[in-house]
Amino acid sequence: MTSSDWGDWLPRAVAAAEPDTVALWYLGCNGFAIKGRDGTVLWIDPYVGTGDPPRTVRMIPVPFDPADIENADAVFATHEHTDHVHGPSQAPILANTGAEFIAPDDSLSVARETEGWTETWDVDDEQFLEVTEGDELRIGEFDISVVETRDADATHPVGYVIDHPTGTVFHAGDSKPSPSFSSLADTHDIDLGILAFGSVGRIPDKETGEPNRTKWYSNESEIVEAASALELDRLVPTHWDMWKGLTADPTALHAHARSFDHPDRLTIVEIGDRIDL
Repeated sequence: MTSSDWGDWLPRAVAAAEPDTVALWYLGCNGFAIKGRDGTVLWIDPYVGTGDPPRTVRMIPVPFDPADIENADAVFATHEHTDHVHGPSQAPILANTGAEFIAPDDSLSVARETEGWTETWDVDDEQFLEVTEGDELRIGEFDISVVETRDADATHPVGYVIDHPTGTVFHAGDSKPSPSFSSLADTHDIDLGILAFGSVGRIPDKETGEPNRTKWYSNESEIVEAASALELDRLVPTHWDMWKGLTADPTALHAHARSFDHPDRLTIVEIGDRIDL
């Protein structure tokens, strides 16, 4: 774990914000802080680790120290990978705020068994809430639906449709195009969809260290296919900034999306940026 490159300005910005609708701050990788107009704050996949050099090397700043976060009603994980479930990044938020950690079973196994959050940090087991596809819950002003996604590299990935009176956000984790997406478009009018995007690279094998062809995220065609099936008003690509060897140019998506009815808009954000519904 490294200290924040930016001090505490990002947690302070989230705490001080008074959005008219819903505000989202991009945390880099696939993380977001989401705050509603009534003050409810959700954190999804916040990660401030540096990876596992030289295999995975973080290419962006560490934007906050989790110990500085004092506003959180819930922390969500989309799946069990380290950059989505990471005790040093997330457990201090639970300890500081009393928020719940909401995640599918394999993600909770990492928190409980692999990393031992309750032994290492001031976190109670009662703060863990297991969810699965089809579940619905309400956190403050947000109604959240847990939905099916498609990520062959994860053992149990899910996505979250986050409904608010002023609009709807969908966080798909690291999902590729999924057969479930067209039905989501039938049941939810998604204003803003968050989809992972990256290039194909050569990443050292965990065991041998030999470079292997690696494709963890949707390419240009796949992310637009997913956005089209979801009938997104607004697409926000993520993860393209994170890992050395797998970074990508999100501006290329303008050309790929041009011939499709959806997404209506492509919004490219850099780490630390705020966007509003």
